[in-house]
Amino acid sequence: MADQTRTSFPADGRAAGARLNPPLGAILISNIIGGLAAGQAGGRGPMAVLLGGLGLISWFIGLRWYGLPGMGLRGRRPLFAGIGFAALGWLVFLLSRFWVEIVAVGSGETGRAFVYFLLFEAFSVQLWAFGLVFRTVAGWRGPMTAVLVSAAVFGLVAFLTFEESYVPAAGALFYFLVWGFLYGLIRLRTGSLMGMVLVQAMQSLTAWHVFVPAAPPDPAQLQRLYFSSAMLYLVLIWRLWPKVKEDYRI
Repeated sequence: MADQTRTSFPADGRAAGARLNPPLGAILISNIIGGLAAGQAGGRGPMAVLLGGLGLISWFIGLRWYGLPGMGLRGRRPLFAGIGFAALGWLVFLLSRFWVEIVAVGSGETGRAFVYFLLFEAFSVQLWAFGLVFRTVAGWRGPMTAVLVSAAVFGLVAFLTFEESYVPAAGALFYFLVWGFLYGLIRLRTGSLMGMVLVQAMQSLTAWHVFVPAAPPDPAQLQRLYFSSAMLYLVLIWRLWPKVKEDYRI
């Protein structure tokens, strides 16, 4: 591969460390200082501490091992290619979003919500899943395995922690895993996660804070949203599937 790793750890040990160290460290940080953030940022404080710790630890480990390009922090053409692909998923989700009743258009806290989505749900989670985990697994078991593992990591974290995960059901989990698989392929095809970070934050903002749902949304409507979005994402995944090794951008 083009970029050289910066430590002598065995690849399998590094892959295990990439999966385990950031979440364990984030839980520790959250337990130590999470209470200080309680009640801040509209009730998002403790989750911001947890996800922020996840991203911060991934940042330091990833820079030590791979540097910025190896972590998928690339601009210019990879950035714009990632924006283009991810925007297709955003459009698909907005079309499906009308399965859920809209009770208002616009929200008084869009600015604060966007900052939270951008820094924590998007950048911090993706830095771990599609930066550190993706890169270590790609060097250990190959690019397509990296897509699958990073997709599972992203999907599970999203299902458990994202504000838009309203229904603890199999249909919702399936949607978040398929969403992760779509982003994993975009990471593979472009070599960058920066475009996905921006689009994910905009997608969450527009879907849930510009088109405001009832509180709480109807579970049956949510299930239809998750299912239809996942099915349309699978079409995008089929179109993005790499045909030759030259399509890989690790």
